Amino acid sequence: MSLEFDHTTLGQRVRFGAGGAAANVADEVRERGAKAVMVIAGTSEAELARRITTGIDVALHYDDVAPHVPVDKAEKARAAAAQHGVDLLVCVGGGSTTGLAKAIALTSGLPIVAVPTTYAGSEATNVWGLTEAARKTTGVDDRVLPRTVVYDAELTRALPVELSVASGLNGLAHCVDSLWAPRADPINAALATEGMRTLAAGLPKIVADPQDVEGRDLALHGAYLSAVAFASAGSGMHHKICHVLGGTYDLPHAQTHAIVLPHVLAFNAAAAPQAAERITQALGGTDAVASLVALRDRLGAPKALRDIGLQESNLDEATELSVAAIPASNPRPATTGGVRALLAAAWAGSAPEGS
Repeated sequence: MSLEFDHTTLGQRVRFGAGGAAANVADEVRERGAKAVMVIAGTSEAELARRITTGIDVALHYDDVAPHVPVDKAEKARAAAAQHGVDLLVCVGGGSTTGLAKAIALTSGLPIVAVPTTYAGSEATNVWGLTEAARKTTGVDDRVLPRTVVYDAELTRALPVELSVASGLNGLAHCVDSLWAPRADPINAALATEGMRTLAAGLPKIVADPQDVEGRDLALHGAYLSAVAFASAGSGMHHKICHVLGGTYDLPHAQTHAIVLPHVLAFNAAAAPQAAERITQALGGTDAVASLVALRDRLGAPKALRDIGLQESNLDEATELSVAAIPASNPRPATTGGVRALLAAAWAGSAPEGS
């Protein structure tokens, strides 16, 4: 049987190098001829953002950032950008910060230079997300894809180990979901496999020594590969569930992904043997679920949704919303009973099926 697929690679520049963020951002601003730059960074990254952008003229420093990008905050940021005549967005931070920049770009078309400080991967996708009335809406639009990503492992050294682990497993989730998402193909499967291998090599180094630049480099590299694969393949079962949980119950993004991932893998593994084999090879071991659980345990990652704010009384609603969102192309039918059992196990922190 001949091989057939339709793959799209997104156009984006990547500048990668420890200690090079300030110079690379200044080069981008100069090459683009930007005259009114809006620098977006949450309060915890505000000082870092000012240090990175000292070499450029900044029209507006903006720090009103929140997880899952509430619509009212997006509208406020859009108005601020328009008021200051902004012609370039520079975002410094994690997925929430990148998400706010994307919300501005979605309606204005302004170019983004993204400077990630976590392993969220949002900087390498054309996916946007907004939350209103406890419901998260996501979409795809090439206007929100950052034109350039500036990666600098030095900037992630301050990221606490616990958040580094959760964020890195979020990147790993991009890889896993890319193997069975609606537009999965051999190219993004190859990227996802290498992304998993690289993240699995880097994250233990960060746990052993949080200041280890090699480990941080590997994690950033892996996060980028994972995001490129995800941008091509689309959202699969895992991300649909996590978007429901995060948007509806305001759960922390990275931790939610870290907790749910082994359970989704256990749910799908038997129905997706080729994907399971790739995961096993990338992580080592003889079984995909067991290998992922072993990595999670080695990293000391969170295990239970009840520990990050989900109430047991939310499980029925979360099941209903998740079943409605999961793609019909998922390798195994996402029945109400099956998804309810998956969420109950993730809520309680029970061992994933098959581990």
